Amino acid sequence: MTMARHLATIDEFRARLTGGPDGGPDFHLAELATSEDFRDDDGTRRELAEEQYEAERDGLAALLTVRWGPPTELDLWPVLERSLAGESLPEPWSTLANHTAELRLWWDGGQWIALGISQWDKELPLQLLALVTAVRPPQS
Repeated sequence: MTMARHLATIDEFRARLTGGPDGGPDFHLAELATSEDFRDDDGTRRELAEEQYEAERDGLAALLTVRWGPPTELDLWPVLERSLAGESLPEPWSTLANHTAELRLWWDGGQWIALGISQWDKELPLQLLALVTAVRPPQS
């Protein structure tokens, strides 16, 4: 049921994306799932949550791969370094690079579809993210 709900969210975003300021938003970003925080954790709960979120991301990625073929892996570390060096990068990529290490990325007729796992800090919750955007990702 969860995978079906996640796919429905992605499909809804794809339908609503209009690609720019004149026609509407050029990206939609969703938290598909959010874990508990890890403030009082010795690392055990966080490790289990990471495994769960990676498995959920990979399962969803397998379904999206059936639709659009194998994803591209996008390493956001170089994007973060460029942003920290003062380069102005477009949204949503600038914000994502601050808390998401990598994305699985598909291209489908004018839209980029991405999945990633986000965590702002090791004590904060993990988030499974889905992105649909018309904004081309920055080159690493």
